[in-house]
Amino acid sequence: MKNISTHLSTQLAPIRLGVLLNPYAGVGGQLALKGSDSLSLALLKQTQGQVDIGQSHAQQRLAVVMKLLQQHKLLPRFDMIVAPAQLAEHVLQALNIPCQALNLTVDPQTSADDTVRIAKAMLAEGIDLLLFAGGDGTARDVCRAVGLQVPVLGVPAGVKMHSGVFAINPQAAVDVLQEIAFGHWVAADLAEVRDIDETDLAQGRLKARHYGEMRVPALANHIQQVKCSGREVEALVVAEIAAGFVENMRDNCVYALGPGTTVAAVAEQLGLENTLLGFDLVQSGQCLVNDVTADELLRVAAEQPLIVVIAPTGGQGSLIGRGNQQLSAPLLHKIGRDNVQILSSASKLAELDGRPLRLDTGDAALDKLWSGLWCVHTGYQQQVLYAVQG
Repeated sequence: MKNISTHLSTQLAPIRLGVLLNPYAGVGGQLALKGSDSLSLALLKQTQGQVDIGQSHAQQRLAVVMKLLQQHKLLPRFDMIVAPAQLAEHVLQALNIPCQALNLTVDPQTSADDTVRIAKAMLAEGIDLLLFAGGDGTARDVCRAVGLQVPVLGVPAGVKMHSGVFAINPQAAVDVLQEIAFGHWVAADLAEVRDIDETDLAQGRLKARHYGEMRVPALANHIQQVKCSGREVEALVVAEIAAGFVENMRDNCVYALGPGTTVAAVAEQLGLENTLLGFDLVQSGQCLVNDVTADELLRVAAEQPLIVVIAPTGGQGSLIGRGNQQLSAPLLHKIGRDNVQILSSASKLAELDGRPLRLDTGDAALDKLWSGLWCVHTGYQQQVLYAVQG
């Protein structure tokens, strides 16, 4: 990132904070979809009640931010200019937080164009900072609208999380807002907006494209790094990790093999096809079912031992909460930390330059409980201890 030193808040007047969310962001994760860009009302009806947009993941994440601002008594420092109805207004109303909702009409089935239109309207209102909850698709839409005109801060709530405009979790977003509210100097870094094309993904091609840059208030260890998707991992090392892991797999357990090329190598060792960005259930060397949902994982865990196999995202170090929303907090409570196995090459860990692997389960107590040193499979029958932090 290039650094542009900027003082975001020296004024005595309240900071004009634009607030919006994408109510569909993150919906695809628990349904084992690979994003929400093309999610339609018809699809929501097909899910037969599995998705409640009125209590969507993005709305819950924004609510966490707002509750923390309340607890820290920071609300008087902000004038909230919010997107109407389910796009932010309803969240603040439910918490009795004063806000000014934009006088715009939005359909129940919102679209990317609504995000662009609302973000532009917020610019016209003279906001100082735009806070949004969503994923890479939402970041793309916000970027189309505001570009470099105003700093933005993303609250992570999507399935695809490759962009560098997001706080690592809701608490980190509040920490950044607190620094700004106190009038402290905060750098505004240029951060990349990247996204995976879901149409390509459906055809088995995984490629993150660059869509632009936005300015992000940067606080050390609070903003996620752009995910590195272009560098090839060492094929031999990954194969050795997979071979060692396969030798220790137990026939009496079901294994949920998660996203990523490192975990995909386990399926390759077993001679099985894998889901590019999903979870496949494997037992005794056989695939039971491909691309399972959060509810399906929970049902399996209630019936028999389940071991989740995951790999951190390259460059970011995100372990849970980015691209693997099928791992719900109830599931993780059910199986326990010891039944989550991490695979990673040593070089991928070295890229983190000492930063911990990150947990963002949506359950702050669980994130804290599971923070500490974890064993990571880094070679053939080889493990290292590495710090994991919520």
